[in-house]
Amino acid sequence: MAHYVDGYVVPVPTAKLDAYRQMAERAAKLWKEHGALQVCECAADDVKPGKVTSFPQAVQLKDDEIVVFSFIVYNSREDRDRINAKVMEDPRMKDMMDPKALPFDGMRMFWGGFKTIVEV
Repeated sequence: MAHYVDGYVVPVPTAKLDAYRQMAERAAKLWKEHGALQVCECAADDVKPGKVTSFPQAVQLKDDEIVVFSFIVYNSREDRDRINAKVMEDPRMKDMMDPKALPFDGMRMFWGGFKTIVEV
């Protein structure tokens, strides 16, 4: 069965990576509670700038930052839309969304929804 995936990439200051992880753990619990199948947050380990494009270039990575690549898996796009609406209405999520309190620069974050075409 094909799933639907939200993927996102964000630059996180290295000094705030633990704060990001803590926020991500709280947020992941909300997504799972509202029906997401899986939430995965990944910190760059072997990510180099490219000649044309790359993860670091895409987020305009600074010297004191690390790239975080993340994804959330859903049964379908309809489930994604329903679950995301519930998460965004959840007061626990609203407490985390103050731009001044975020441990990253949301202006350099990018994301999108994807239909899976291969699952093994």
